[in-house]
Amino acid sequence: MDYYFLDSVSWQHSQALYHAAAYLGREALFILRPNSPYVCIGFHQDAEQEIDLAFARANKIPVFRREVGGGAVYLDGEQLFYQLVIRSDRPAIPRDKGEFYRQFLQPVVDVYRAFGVDAAYKPVNDIIANGRKISGNGAAEIEGMTILVGNFIMDFNYEMMSKCLRVPDEKFRDKVFKTLSENLSTIQRETGSIPATANLAAALAAAYEPLLGKLQPKELDAELIAKADELFAEMYTDEWLLANDRRRPDAKQVKIREGVYVLQKVVKLPGGLVRANAVVEDGTLHEVHLSGDFFFYPSNALQDLEKALEGTSADPQSLTHFVKNFYTQRAIVTPGIAPQQLAEVFAA
Repeated sequence: MDYYFLDSVSWQHSQALYHAAAYLGREALFILRPNSPYVCIGFHQDAEQEIDLAFARANKIPVFRREVGGGAVYLDGEQLFYQLVIRSDRPAIPRDKGEFYRQFLQPVVDVYRAFGVDAAYKPVNDIIANGRKISGNGAAEIEGMTILVGNFIMDFNYEMMSKCLRVPDEKFRDKVFKTLSENLSTIQRETGSIPATANLAAALAAAYEPLLGKLQPKELDAELIAKADELFAEMYTDEWLLANDRRRPDAKQVKIREGVYVLQKVVKLPGGLVRANAVVEDGTLHEVHLSGDFFFYPSNALQDLEKALEGTSADPQSLTHFVKNFYTQRAIVTPGIAPQQLAEVFAA
């Protein structure tokens, strides 16, 4: 398998390269970090709900929506990313997403421990140290390729992260800052020092070889760079960033009468936060929109579920039956979220 230790790259390539490898059908392990800060949101998130876009623009902080689920995060050169792109039909790839995370995050845990961090895997997709998250991870499937992305958090700008998030008021922002500081750790915080990125990368590459086979160091080639640049041009647009937002029902355009109301729910489930918007008219769902920091496989089937829910009964029992059937028919997987839990989000 190709191995690219690139260390510091442009923030654009820190996201576009692994997307490019997936679309090209090329297996690869990238280890890199961005040379300038940006905010990255999950595939199913609503940018206008999650991020203070005005603050980001005023401070020249780019906001990018990746094709991997999960939550919004502030990224900079103090985080070393690992991005694994492998064929989904590899015999060694577990079909169960929980088992996939457990197996493929163990090398990361081992490297953290080798550098003095008392790390452990925490389902569904976190690595923790002394009760605090120290690595965020996500997986996706693109064009028959399975992607795992995550980071070694060497240090972290808690203040900037809290400023980039959309919150109702400054008092709430202070609470976000305090909660981040208490629940997110770093290598610097755990050990008092930061190892060289080259050493972290070499240790992780060696830890992955028993799972992946021999890793061959490579330099970026013209095909990979061209595809990355092509994809970035398509993805770094308002149309792509706000695509999730534009499917959100606009309550101002809904005429409210007896038996008609707009449903807006935010529910925290084990697999992530789910935000549901819908119009309920005479007991049936319309204009359904789901967003949040959860993982939904296959990713593009989330929009299919939204469309399928159009006109369905909002009765909890009927809705649960409908969602369960959709999961079965489409082989849907949402780690940490059972179909009945997703259906219950719409309960009034």
